[in-house]
Amino acid sequence: MMIAQWLVIFALPALLAAAAGWDLASFTIPNFLQGALLSVFAAFAIAAGLSLPEIGFHLLAGLIGLVIGFTLFALGYIGGGDAKLFAAMLLWLGFSDIVPYALYVSLFGGALTLGLLFMRNLPLPAFFARQRWLLRLHDEKSGIPYGVALALGAFWILPQSEIFHLAAI
Repeated sequence: MMIAQWLVIFALPALLAAAAGWDLASFTIPNFLQGALLSVFAAFAIAAGLSLPEIGFHLLAGLIGLVIGFTLFALGYIGGGDAKLFAAMLLWLGFSDIVPYALYVSLFGGALTLGLLFMRNLPLPAFFARQRWLLRLHDEKSGIPYGVALALGAFWILPQSEIFHLAAI
């Protein structure tokens, strides 16, 4: 069980922080981070002793997340990396935490969007104008790095999530 705890408390948040940081800096979330999230979940499932039906339900939740995410991607609301990160998080969270996770992601995403829209109406101080990633983030033609909201939603719900409690047993 100690391995399962380590994966949920350290590995998952580290991968989410990396995805959020990458998205913030470049508006992309690399596929190797998505692959790492899937691999770490597989290790978690084994370490936590999840049964095959439990693993199946987590896989189904992830598949539903992929369908929802790529529908939002096809409609132009989120990027492809965001869609895959959403699916990876639903794989981790399973059905029991989908609704609260989606709610928190929406709240954080709305706050992030409003904050960026406000910031983009202000001049960028000269010191920050030397940072290419900040220039891109400040550009009103740029999108919203929604991976930040996806990670924040996960950080918020993780202590109350089923997987957190499974790892703590």
